[in-house]
Amino acid sequence: MITNQAVNQAIDYILLHIEDDLSLEMVADHCHFSKYYFSRIFKEQTGESVYGFIKRTRLQQSAFRLKTEKGRAITEISADYGYSSSNYSSAFRTHYHMTPICFRRKSSRLSMEHPFFHQESWKAESFEECSRKITMREMPDYRVIYERRFGSYEALCEQWERFIQRYQEHITEKTLFLERTYDDPAVTKEEHCLSDICMSVGENCLLENVSVIQGGKCAVYGFKGSIKHIYAAYQTIFLVWMSRTGYVLDGSRSLFDVYHTVEEGSGYLEMDICVPVKE
Repeated sequence: MITNQAVNQAIDYILLHIEDDLSLEMVADHCHFSKYYFSRIFKEQTGESVYGFIKRTRLQQSAFRLKTEKGRAITEISADYGYSSSNYSSAFRTHYHMTPICFRRKSSRLSMEHPFFHQESWKAESFEECSRKITMREMPDYRVIYERRFGSYEALCEQWERFIQRYQEHITEKTLFLERTYDDPAVTKEEHCLSDICMSVGENCLLENVSVIQGGKCAVYGFKGSIKHIYAAYQTIFLVWMSRTGYVLDGSRSLFDVYHTVEEGSGYLEMDICVPVKE
């Protein structure tokens, strides 16, 4: 768990400005620390240098866009992240052990092995089936207590129990439980997947680890089913629904889920998968 709020603030800043010409000095200045001190605490908390985190995040976000924005040229996408064509190809091969062209072709598959439940396979829904579950909504902002982690999304179930115990006194009948996710496990290694476990809270909560999940225009997918089918729902949205509708992910906002029903024994869930979009 990332407990240093300055590091969390830095991660938020980097993600918001990932397409800009970021440097360690800029990030440290944003958090009001010297670059030497901040560099040390960032690596202690995340296991990566600031530069390493920025470089990896740029490659992963570009890979996601290769996968979901099939109509755009690879050179256009790489330029968004400050790469020349040759530099991008070299950096991409080093990170993914394949060329951007091969990655785009491989990531377009609509079924393959599940990244968490390895004995399972997943298959995308049809466009029509997915569309029936999606509504376009203006979602509100949510003020939340949150805890941030790197690691497999599969492990979130165990972390939720401890989270609820820690913040029991803040739970009311109006409390909502949410997850904010930042990575697609199809392009990001499990140990690098970033997520926030969250619960809504009122203005009177003065805890340090309080944040706002930004709402706005979202494609909201009403998910009902087993936890092991969430991945297929997300991939359907990315690979099938977005490519047919012309919507693209709004990178200035994070994806989030709002839970409505959780049956611990069976693993059955009902929740809204909220994908911030722009046309």
